[in-house]
Amino acid sequence: MRAVVAGASGLIGTALVPALEIDGYDVVRLVRREARGEDESRWDPAAGVIDRDLIAGADVVVNLAGASIGAKRLTKSYAKTVLQSRLDTTDLVARTMAESGAGRLIQASAMGYFGARGDAELHERTHPGSGILADITVAWEKAANPAVLAGVQVQWLRTGLVVAPTGGLAKRLLPLIRLGLLRSLGNGKQWMSWISLLDVVRAVTFLAHSDHEGPVNLVSPQPARNGEFVAALAHAAHRPRLFPVPGEILRLVVGPAAVDLLGSQKASPDVLRRLGFSWNHPDIDSAALWVMSPRESR
Repeated sequence: MRAVVAGASGLIGTALVPALEIDGYDVVRLVRREARGEDESRWDPAAGVIDRDLIAGADVVVNLAGASIGAKRLTKSYAKTVLQSRLDTTDLVARTMAESGAGRLIQASAMGYFGARGDAELHERTHPGSGILADITVAWEKAANPAVLAGVQVQWLRTGLVVAPTGGLAKRLLPLIRLGLLRSLGNGKQWMSWISLLDVVRAVTFLAHSDHEGPVNLVSPQPARNGEFVAALAHAAHRPRLFPVPGEILRLVVGPAAVDLLGSQKASPDVLRRLGFSWNHPDIDSAALWVMSPRESR
């Protein structure tokens, strides 16, 4: 079996590639520099450059590529950069796969699709929300339509906030938590749909063998309120929780993407449940202990 991975150098891609190899796949990474071996292939999404034979011969293509939303303050200018990077990569992969009409595309997406929705439970069939992140995510998902229309099996990963020892949201919060300086983000009552990096990787390899087509809420089965989320990390780190971070400060520092941290999203992983997936970290307490555990025990 052959898997092609775009965005293999990111937080999820770095963990996913070895997991796919263990699962029996020959993995080829798409890279934007010159390839350094048979396990790499150069591509240039903006210029439309990709190895079409490689894509046509893949059993599964996992597209995680795109500029990071969390890398910079999400100004209007950077939002355009984020959107274009997602459209360029997804459109190229989808159109290339459409040429052969075969294979499976596992396409990155995000909880941003739903926008801020309060206490409403969000299912895969819930209509999209509003706001800058929702607009980006809706357009991002639509960019895969050429593959869908050609009969390619497409799965969209609406991934929640990723909890990991070496990246994602937890890494940004841990310095404050370890100093005992963080109680919550905003008022702490907003719902957070999250998932551990380990379960992201396990879910993607699980989905690669499924017949599912359509969106997948890639989240834990137990969303947590923000205050509970921070409390679990603080408890695992044996630190007190002192101060909330006011929403105004988050908006100033993060920009419009602060909706991911302040906006309430209570997503339900209906598809993963129906398919029989089991989580290693179904609750935030177990995920927090995993994040804080010594490296050798992970």
